[in-house]
Amino acid sequence: METRPKLTLEDLRAFKRTGKKFSVLTCYDAAIARLMEQAGVEVLLVGDTAAEVVLGLPSTRGISPEFLLTLTAAVRRGAPDSFVMADLPFACRVEGDPDATAEWARRFQVETGSDAVKIEVTGRDAAVVEAATRRGVSVVAHLGLLPQHIDPQVGYRAQGRDAASALQLISDARRLEEAGASMLLLEAVAGEVAAEITSRTALPVIGCVSGPGCDGTVVVLHDLLGLGMGHPPRGSKQYENLAAILTRIFTSYVGDIHAGRFPTQADVPHMKAGELEKLHAARGEA
Repeated sequence: METRPKLTLEDLRAFKRTGKKFSVLTCYDAAIARLMEQAGVEVLLVGDTAAEVVLGLPSTRGISPEFLLTLTAAVRRGAPDSFVMADLPFACRVEGDPDATAEWARRFQVETGSDAVKIEVTGRDAAVVEAATRRGVSVVAHLGLLPQHIDPQVGYRAQGRDAASALQLISDARRLEEAGASMLLLEAVAGEVAAEITSRTALPVIGCVSGPGCDGTVVVLHDLLGLGMGHPPRGSKQYENLAAILTRIFTSYVGDIHAGRFPTQADVPHMKAGELEKLHAARGEA
């Protein structure tokens, strides 16, 4: 595949102006990042979903900033020419101190070499977006369903399904754009509302289970591949069942080990001719 120039925010804005859709996938390591870039995935999101699908935690809240910084830097190394989006974890949100939160966002962009930082926000968090923008951060304002703020007793629910909440989402999107957001991400937002927000802004809008009206679409890698873990939404499309494929591979490997089929003498390096006899002689063996 031909190499492409480094994808920038201006490229994504140009996609929007021309009506070209773009793809977004979550990614957590350099090897997969390299394959995604080769396949032409435009945006790689190093999501805090790593808490669930990589670490096996019950929610996205438990991931540490340092761990996610490390993963984001790895993805950047694996996909130097893709648009890499960092995700600001829950632990970096300092309530009542927009500057402290914004400083974390700056670290996530500068220390990892990412192109933008996604922050879960509502219109009430405009000060956080403003503070991060002042520090040179390209902020992706994540609206709608906010997993970091989910009440475990309530669970995941679609947003903007009635007129009042739809109006609030539209207002919040406008307020965050005015605060300096570079992009929007709408999660589990009613398709009609997501299309309305997308049509009203010059910003690129990424949808997560929010319909075809958005400029781009993001899917969690493990949902795409059928690997399980996390909270796969009903509207997520599974392209392969890698869980079944990998299970067959692992089962075959175990069978080969148990039966002595692998490794064989042909699979390992051997001493040079005559060296084994010298070894035996040196040890006083016949």
